Amino acid sequence: MAILDLIGSSEKFRALLQDIEMIAPVDSAVLIQGETGTGKEVIARAIHEGSPRRHNRFVALNCAAIPSALLESELFGHERGAYTGAVAQTMGRFQSADRGTLFLDEIGDLPLELQPKLLRALQEKQFERLGGSHTLHVDVRVIAATNQDLGRMVRERKFRADLYYRLNVFPMTLPPLRERRDDISVLVEHFVQKFAQRQGKRIDSIPDETMDVLKWHDWPGNIRELQNVIERAVVMTTGPVLSLQTTEHMKREGAAAPIRANADAPPAPISTLVDAERAHITATLRQTNGVVGGPRGAAALLGMARTTLIHKMGRLGISSQASGPRTRDSKREFVSVSGAHMEAAAAGAC
Repeated sequence: MAILDLIGSSEKFRALLQDIEMIAPVDSAVLIQGETGTGKEVIARAIHEGSPRRHNRFVALNCAAIPSALLESELFGHERGAYTGAVAQTMGRFQSADRGTLFLDEIGDLPLELQPKLLRALQEKQFERLGGSHTLHVDVRVIAATNQDLGRMVRERKFRADLYYRLNVFPMTLPPLRERRDDISVLVEHFVQKFAQRQGKRIDSIPDETMDVLKWHDWPGNIRELQNVIERAVVMTTGPVLSLQTTEHMKREGAAAPIRANADAPPAPISTLVDAERAHITATLRQTNGVVGGPRGAAALLGMARTTLIHKMGRLGISSQASGPRTRDSKREFVSVSGAHMEAAAAGAC
């Protein structure tokens, strides 16, 4: 499923789409929270495109990118002579977004002294330009976003409580990419085709080893980081198969290091990506005492379907004994979940 640049099919992604469909038709304020690179502006644009305001402008302003002294003018505009260098009357973002949507990114960086004026504009839908006395009336829907904890900032008196509650009518929290691992493969394919077309290349396939490294990276920069990695991979690719060099670059940066169940244990020597995957699955099985299915099983910890894990175990030659000692109860669960399937997987039938 894809709406604009929204790509994915995981459970958390589907829940996000439901929220967008619910809030888009109404005019309530939205506060989008999430880590850097999770796509907050993309979600804001999707809300705008699903709203009755979609035929009017979507105006974006990053509150952290504008110096504090100029931010009021950017938001509300200024009159000629309002400050040194103001040689003409200028329209602000609020007026530009009239009858449309104003997206305020990094709202946590909005200076405290400017917050009362923003609150008035939200509540009364009116404001004055900097240096002016004439009141302007606008009809603007505001969507705000932040990667900060605004609730904590309110408690620490770094953000006004009344503005926070006015913005937080419909809160949305975007999951980081590491919690959407089922979506990584489709995102990779989307970005590969996007950048291949842009660069005039034809890339028909992605090696399994490359996809495995991409799926198990933690992605601290989330979708933005993934997009940049794929763009670099397409640049480095000279044939129809996506270059493996991109994963080698990630390993040199420490990006592709496998997650170990015991962080204090020394890393096992790994010679290939297949060995890395085998070691990671085996370590996870030890952590769960051999349990594959269930909410605390290895499949859940690895972020994949139980049948997918069973197939990988068969392909990699991982048997139930590889997980180490198990209690009687956990052994029973392991056998009941995967017993018949393991033999089929090992034979290539699963």
